[in-house]
Amino acid sequence: MMIRFSKMQGAGNDFVVIDAIGQAIDVEQVDWRQVADRHFGVGADQVLVVQRPQDPGNDFRYRIFNADGAEVEQCGNGARCFVRFVHEQGLSAKRKIAVETLAGLIEPELLDDGMVMVNMGRPDFHTRDLGFVDWQQARARGQADIDDGIERIQLASPAPEYLPSLELDLMSMGNPHAVLFLDAPPNDDLVEHLGPFICTHPIFPKQVNVGFAYLASPNQLQLRVFERGAGETLACGTGACAAAVLALARNKAREGLQVQARGGNLWVEWAGGQSPVMMTGPAHTVFEGLIVLPTR
Repeated sequence: MMIRFSKMQGAGNDFVVIDAIGQAIDVEQVDWRQVADRHFGVGADQVLVVQRPQDPGNDFRYRIFNADGAEVEQCGNGARCFVRFVHEQGLSAKRKIAVETLAGLIEPELLDDGMVMVNMGRPDFHTRDLGFVDWQQARARGQADIDDGIERIQLASPAPEYLPSLELDLMSMGNPHAVLFLDAPPNDDLVEHLGPFICTHPIFPKQVNVGFAYLASPNQLQLRVFERGAGETLACGTGACAAAVLALARNKAREGLQVQARGGNLWVEWAGGQSPVMMTGPAHTVFEGLIVLPTR
């Protein structure tokens, strides 16, 4: 059976987006890894699936599958593409929708200037309650501490010629992030050597998204992200939110911070405390097509 899909991108982070409301799809039986494969499938960083909400008071359910086939909790750039997709496909006439994710409810909104703003919910600094860090191992090795209310892990560097030690600030945007703040813009060697090492380090049992951040000014942050299940992507929306919030929490940045990714710019606002994180950026349809979905 042929299934319609859209290929979309937000700041270079690319997606296959599929309507599972108007098309009969057994989501649990599809081999999403093959769909995302750039040689044997359509090719994407993630596959996004639109479903009916579990709570009828919401508009949609948003399923996210990484390039390795694993389902994940959240994807910020995907959220922007999600609202544009349901609008373009006539699934909703609303410009602002309530969307269920594994991480909770988000609210993406189409703006008049063509950009998309997403209420990403509240940041969570209490990572030891979320299970994405082996705190017992970290404490036993003296690698864990809390600085200004932000939990931090220190790891020995596998490449001391690039960085002698790794001090990672931790937080969750519905998915786990470890952010390394640098004194210079991140380069290819740094990301290629340290990204996989940190992402798959045993101290992170379920792996972690790794941000390499450089604060060029209080208004501008340069960022590269090595994502679990996908590798380095041209942009990562939740990674941009995590790095921006951490910089704002330490009073190193100003509200309305521009985050520069390799694929384009995103804007992040956070008023602090229990305020939600607001992310704004582009979302575009590249092409549409048909595919026979492979099964597991």
